[in-house]
Amino acid sequence: MTQAPGSPRAATSGAAEAPPHGLYDPYDPYDPATPYGAYAPYVPYAAEGERYGFTTPVDGPYDPFLPEPREAAPHGGYEPEELPVLTHLHDFQGLDDLLPRQPAGPDPAAPAEDRAEEGADEAPQRTGARRGAGRRKRSGERPDTLRRLIPQALVVAFLAGGTSSFVAADKTVKLDIEGRSRTLHTFADDVDELLADEHLAVGEHDAVTPGHHHGLAAGDEVTVRYGRPVALTLDGRQHQVWTTARTVDGALRELGVRAEGAYLSASRSAPISRHGLDLHVRTERSVTFMADGRERTVRTNAATVREALGAAGISLHGQDTTSVDPDSFPRDGQTISVMRITGTEEVHETPIDFETERHDDATLYKGTEVVAQSGEPGVERTTYALRIVNGVKQKPKKIHSETVREPRTQIVKVGTKPRPTTVGGAEGLNWSGLAQCEAGGRPDAVDPSGTYGGLYQFDTHTWQSLGGSGRPQDAPASEQTLRAKKLYVSRGASPWPVCGRKLHG
Repeated sequence: MTQAPGSPRAATSGAAEAPPHGLYDPYDPYDPATPYGAYAPYVPYAAEGERYGFTTPVDGPYDPFLPEPREAAPHGGYEPEELPVLTHLHDFQGLDDLLPRQPAGPDPAAPAEDRAEEGADEAPQRTGARRGAGRRKRSGERPDTLRRLIPQALVVAFLAGGTSSFVAADKTVKLDIEGRSRTLHTFADDVDELLADEHLAVGEHDAVTPGHHHGLAAGDEVTVRYGRPVALTLDGRQHQVWTTARTVDGALRELGVRAEGAYLSASRSAPISRHGLDLHVRTERSVTFMADGRERTVRTNAATVREALGAAGISLHGQDTTSVDPDSFPRDGQTISVMRITGTEEVHETPIDFETERHDDATLYKGTEVVAQSGEPGVERTTYALRIVNGVKQKPKKIHSETVREPRTQIVKVGTKPRPTTVGGAEGLNWSGLAQCEAGGRPDAVDPSGTYGGLYQFDTHTWQSLGGSGRPQDAPASEQTLRAKKLYVSRGASPWPVCGRKLHG
């Protein structure tokens, strides 16, 4: 193989000296004969150049991008060997076997001739080797240093990877609690974990955005809004609701209550505390009134029909009223008629019938009744309204009733004493013949004048003097005969001047 004059490789024989300031190859082993080898890491060995039929002077200018190989590199181009990528600490074991070993060069303690021969013996071995295989390495501590530094570098890389994971787990988020926002660092994986780390307890009526189990990433914003109870009376109906709004206006928007034109018991800007609020709301409604032959529609937030009438400019006078209770709540879309009423009142008195009570009396004979207390009817006074509504006369309406006098009960005594059947001195006479002559045998017979009655034609005075009650014609026939016998004992047959003879015949 041709060697260019002055080439450092010619110095291996010791006949010529190496250029004092050749290109420095930091990975070329040190050789006293060639202290400053030419550095050509990408130039193949000169023998490969000869194989292509050309020769390049080794002392020519260095061109790292030259597409064709040089004739001869003074110390062989260095091609670093690939090392496997180590990802775990246990990969450090056996690392020394993977690092390039220092070539066995001439023994510095041997004579110069022996070293030259050893160098000459190595040259043929490099001539047929693969690209860069025969290049000489600078002697010294470099391989041992690599064996020490690479494990340390890998440990540092491993720790750096762990630190990167640690830093990646730390994230910056915003936490907004009731409108007060702050930025914080957290290792929490989701919203629930963040709230727990911040010692924030939330209830079922509190709002958390995003959801409780939502994952966290850097830059996320978590908002917490506490629930507030509101006792809402809306258009006369009571509701118990919850809201996360902090003002009345926000609560109305959240609950979907139309506040324009509405009556509010608290201002729209009033705050709602965590303890809640009692709120009365009357929304604006459309109400139509039919009055005095006209129709008027108004929009009002009045609490009663009477107030809505005032808003419509309609007044009630005297007995005037409306088709619904004037104190009721007016509903949206409701039509109400106003009734103009005129008229007078009339009073009527009616009797109240008395009751009759009957009581047994042992002093009276059976069949005898005596009125102990006469009954008297009571009096009831009723007031009626004669009204004319919107010009039309109405049926009288009962508006008041009272009892002026209570009825008095009639009490009748009823005899229970057994009646005697005989009278001494009057038995054995023809009483049936006398009765036939006086009254034709009829117990209820009455003479044309109405003075005498019964079988024996008693007048009322005589009848009662004999112990009878009421009229004789109303008493049983047996009682009439008993009374007639008593009269005969005291007066004989004289009370019957015409028919008395029938007693003995």
